[in-house]
Amino acid sequence: MALKITVTSTKGGVGKTTLSANLGAILADLGQRVLLVDADVQPTLSSYYPLEQRSQHGLSHLITAASTDNIISQTAIERLDLIYSDDPQGKLETWLLHAPDGRVRLRYLLANLEESYDIILIDTQGAIGVLQDAAVLAADFLVSPIPPEILSAREFSRGTIAMIERLRPMVNMGAPVGPLKGLIYRQDRTVDARLIAQQLKRETYGPSKGNITILDTVIPNTVAYREAATHRIPVHRWEAKRPGPTASARETMLNLVHELFPHLEGTALNCNPVDTERGS
Repeated sequence: MALKITVTSTKGGVGKTTLSANLGAILADLGQRVLLVDADVQPTLSSYYPLEQRSQHGLSHLITAASTDNIISQTAIERLDLIYSDDPQGKLETWLLHAPDGRVRLRYLLANLEESYDIILIDTQGAIGVLQDAAVLAADFLVSPIPPEILSAREFSRGTIAMIERLRPMVNMGAPVGPLKGLIYRQDRTVDARLIAQQLKRETYGPSKGNITILDTVIPNTVAYREAATHRIPVHRWEAKRPGPTASARETMLNLVHELFPHLEGTALNCNPVDTERGS
């Protein structure tokens, strides 16, 4: 049975798509069969990596037709597949809003694909709505990138707790909200992530009754993540090594994987050597 993880935030522009793409790629290089699901109206994840084979249909067909036929595209990365976003006008949001099972529909449809994958990663839009709700309710657990500023951290606390409380009654439809793991994202050298993490833990753990935790792994604000995205290469392949005290992208992403998926610790990372020649 596949683990289903939704990358979500009540704010836009916090790095959800970059995180989804890089996390999916490193999991694939660790030997996992991974499916990326682009549940964002702006289909950035759908074009993040080159496609070896593009399917006839995407997410809209999966949801509206309740069919898994011809919806899986293959990326250029081995073991990494994609259900692309095919809803540029945002009609799917309205369709789900009027469907009796709208908020839980994706959860049950993805269950039909679980035997083919080890991990399903769902990227979401940065706006509250029924499509984001559906993606959240489809997951076993949630990951949310948090910009390392106190005001953004506080907004994360308020918005995320409100989202969890709003969706909590969906447990009665067989769709409980999974635990959420906050990830401090794009930390620069002027920010003390430890202080922010401590404040976030105080403000979220108690009010959420332990359903929100803050990860120890921190994603630094380095140019490697932007460069890798420009070249459409997973960041752990782009920056395998890095001089200085800041961890390389490869080391950082491995730390994140081991924290999120402890059962993969010790698994060998298998990368194309052509892609890992870049040093710092």
